[in-house]
Amino acid sequence: MSTAAPIRLGLKENLAQFSLLVAVNALVGAMVGQEQTVLPLMAEAEFGLTGYTFLFTYVLAFGLAKAVTNYFAGTWSDRFGRKPVLIAGWLLALPVPLLLIWAPAWGWVVAANVLLGVSQGLTWSTTVIMKIDLVGPRQRGLAMGLNEAAGYGAVAAASALAGYLAGEYGLRPVPFLVGLAYAVLGIAVTVLAVRETRGHARFETANHTGPAPAETLTDREVFKRTTLTDPALSSASQAGLVNNLNFGLSWGLFPLLFATADLTVPQIGLLVALYPAVWGAGQLITGGLSDRLGRKRLIATGMLTQAAALAGIALADDFTAWAAATALLGAGTAMVYPTLLAAIGDVAHPSWRARSVGVYRLWRDSGYAFGAIVGGVVADLWDLRTAVWAAVLLSLASGLAVAFRMPETHPRDQRQTQEIR
Repeated sequence: MSTAAPIRLGLKENLAQFSLLVAVNALVGAMVGQEQTVLPLMAEAEFGLTGYTFLFTYVLAFGLAKAVTNYFAGTWSDRFGRKPVLIAGWLLALPVPLLLIWAPAWGWVVAANVLLGVSQGLTWSTTVIMKIDLVGPRQRGLAMGLNEAAGYGAVAAASALAGYLAGEYGLRPVPFLVGLAYAVLGIAVTVLAVRETRGHARFETANHTGPAPAETLTDREVFKRTTLTDPALSSASQAGLVNNLNFGLSWGLFPLLFATADLTVPQIGLLVALYPAVWGAGQLITGGLSDRLGRKRLIATGMLTQAAALAGIALADDFTAWAAATALLGAGTAMVYPTLLAAIGDVAHPSWRARSVGVYRLWRDSGYAFGAIVGGVVADLWDLRTAVWAAVLLSLASGLAVAFRMPETHPRDQRQTQEIR
């Protein structure tokens, strides 16, 4: 009679499953990239939308749906297991490309993005939780760097590919047929090869070397700590929100801003892809760097770098200058993105960590919606560049708030592996 292999924590110890989950998250990111370049152009060319606020409704719909679903992904993964939640997310992704191909009206596009947001909330949140389960406390930053690098590297690659295909074959249906292939492959890999990791979290809880939680926290208490009362968790939540506000703004606004310089569709696709490409590749460095240098300085510096980069985008008016500024924006985001997730993992106890990740990602991905609102309203009232300047001010304020309020969360020796509040 065979027995199950003993549970071990660590990147090396779980390399096969960890690598598989990295590949799965790349497919998750590609589902976003398939539409990032194409939809803003499709809105004007095929649906005649000219008001920026109305045009950005698809980003708003995506952001709200993903944000809310992130919260439930954390609680459901604790209740039902990680793998069932991941499978459910992929099944919801399957109709998205078909809705975009067949959409006779803009409302179909908005509905597709609601579905995509729910799918992304379930799939991306769960892959994050599963990787944190597998690696344990020592290499959390590196793990999140690899996860987010795969996801946003795939956003960039899929965005550039969609821009190329749109230029060669038109805005529909070819770019979205590739998206359909991403979804089918994601379902197959998850069902056939991904294994449940909830046991690893339970193992870490049983062998946790830090202080045990004084009591079992309710969902409401986890929400309150992550949102308001814990200075590390709440600082991470606000920085995550502003970070994704910038991404949401770029998703809906940058293609239109770049088009004012009479750039071609493939050129716009390259510029749109450059931001997540640098962001994704940079996380291969910054995630592990945060394990050595700590979390706070990378987060604060990254938010201030984003503010400088956005100012460059607002001032630029040609391909070369925009390319330099969007690359800098990607570098600033790379400093922040995996480090925020690692900080959540540092502070939250294994017994309520999945729920805290869900709350953090609720606020972080609300940034998509705020980006759509800020970008759309300011652009309609003034212009596209003024909307970018609004993001500059918000990023600057966020970076200063982290610098003055957030404590360092990374453990400095083996006696302090977690900070529990």
